[in-house]
Amino acid sequence: MFKKYGRFKSSLIPGLLISFFLLTLAVFLFFTLYENSNTNESLFAVLSPRILKLLKFTVFQATLSTIFSILIGIVLAWSLSHQQKFPNRALLVALFSSSLVLPTIIVVLGLITILGRNGWLNHISLNLFNHSFEGFLYGLSGILIAHVYLNGSYAARSLLHSFESIPKEKYKLAKSLGFSTCKRFYYIEWPAIKTTVFSVSSIVFLLCFTSFAIVLILGGNPSYNTLEVAIYEAVKLDFDISFALELAFLQLSISVVLVFFTSSLKTDISNIKTGSEMIPWSEPFGAKIVQKFTIFIFGLFFLLPLLAIVVDGVGADYMKILSSSIFIKSFDTSIVIATLSSLITIFFTLLLSGAKRNFALKSRLADSKLASIFEILISFSGTLYLAIPSLVLGLGFFLLSQKFLAPQAFWATFALLSANVLMSLPFSLSIIYPAMLKTATRYDKLCFSLGIGGIKRFIYCEWPFLKESIGYVIALSFCLSLGDLGIISLFGSQDFSTLPWYLYGLMGSYKNSDASGVALILLSLVLGVFILLPKVFSRSRVA
Repeated sequence: MFKKYGRFKSSLIPGLLISFFLLTLAVFLFFTLYENSNTNESLFAVLSPRILKLLKFTVFQATLSTIFSILIGIVLAWSLSHQQKFPNRALLVALFSSSLVLPTIIVVLGLITILGRNGWLNHISLNLFNHSFEGFLYGLSGILIAHVYLNGSYAARSLLHSFESIPKEKYKLAKSLGFSTCKRFYYIEWPAIKTTVFSVSSIVFLLCFTSFAIVLILGGNPSYNTLEVAIYEAVKLDFDISFALELAFLQLSISVVLVFFTSSLKTDISNIKTGSEMIPWSEPFGAKIVQKFTIFIFGLFFLLPLLAIVVDGVGADYMKILSSSIFIKSFDTSIVIATLSSLITIFFTLLLSGAKRNFALKSRLADSKLASIFEILISFSGTLYLAIPSLVLGLGFFLLSQKFLAPQAFWATFALLSANVLMSLPFSLSIIYPAMLKTATRYDKLCFSLGIGGIKRFIYCEWPFLKESIGYVIALSFCLSLGDLGIISLFGSQDFSTLPWYLYGLMGSYKNSDASGVALILLSLVLGVFILLPKVFSRSRVA
């Protein structure tokens, strides 16, 4: 058995070492939290009315956000799949794909510009109907709107692939049997998308459960705080480390349980996308109206906040912004950390995927007794961020910075890099691993017979099929790192700042013009990298 393991040591050892490093880091941070907590009181403190209230609202808003996001995602994906001639459909789908990397603080600023007290909608309502919506954007309604904005479009983009993967022969069969639109959805489309629905639902719930920036800005008052925001306030505002630790343990425990029970919900990737072949008949008139209306309304809802950022940002004083020393420091810090994070992410992803596929293929080590254990360990190490929310992770690093003397910039940089890599890994693994599994299935016998392995195999067998995915992952992780407001909220200061933290400070100081300018710079940078960088990789050629 060990001889067989030795045959694949070049792909096993690096991936297992990365997995061990990530798990060790998680355990070390956990014991750091445990060591600083008051173990005699923690179990009873968790039952306090204050914490139960926080937990109740956190679960409540995450549940509602997930339900609304998934329902909208299903209807929107269904509409897009049947309206392939809708004007600018490709552009809309591309924009919906970008929702995953849009900085939440930009989304919040755009929504405030549209729906806030001094927003466009309120001005129109006052002028036409002499009615003000007051502060409906702040509180539960605002949190739900922002979550649906980000997660509804993410769900739609994920589900659209499942809809498009349905063989057209099934639609022809449904047509010949005279199925109505509802009957066709029940018997043909729902069975094809339900696995993805459950998988996406679990991810959306975890994202909403650990939501930070949206709740911090739109929560409005402490009654709408979540566990994540309460941890931030306990550390930064109240300096109550003990209470922050109690909240951190509670959130960590719940997140680990959720990740454990949802880890088996995987997106079905056995259906290969059938391409852009159109269904050869028109939808019923009623269904067509619903589909076009859905695409138009949600497309408008998605585009308006981004348009508001552009409109407000165009009039900003960029000479003032670009000459600001704080902006320059924030910009440089963000670019450096995002670049390092994206490179580390793709390096870890390739090694973890290379190791994991050894335990999934029967031609390799799938029949080994230890295969399932190793596969679970590698999978869990790649999804640690879902189990360890950013503020809990940040609190661990914050306590370490208090215990071990080192420059604050060192701890802030290390914490940000760790959080950014962990945040990107679940998404990057879901993209790279299936592609690497497919290349191994196709070329293993040939490579084994010719004795091709290591770097040589990667260049000639893996790279041609992975380059587009690698470009996408680098762009994705770069943009996710660039827009994160989680850990920097604990370490941010005048001496160490990123663009999102600088933008948050401008919003808090009511410097709306400067905030709009910085938001437009950040939005342009994120969308530019996310759209253009994958194209660079897709056009590259193997020498």
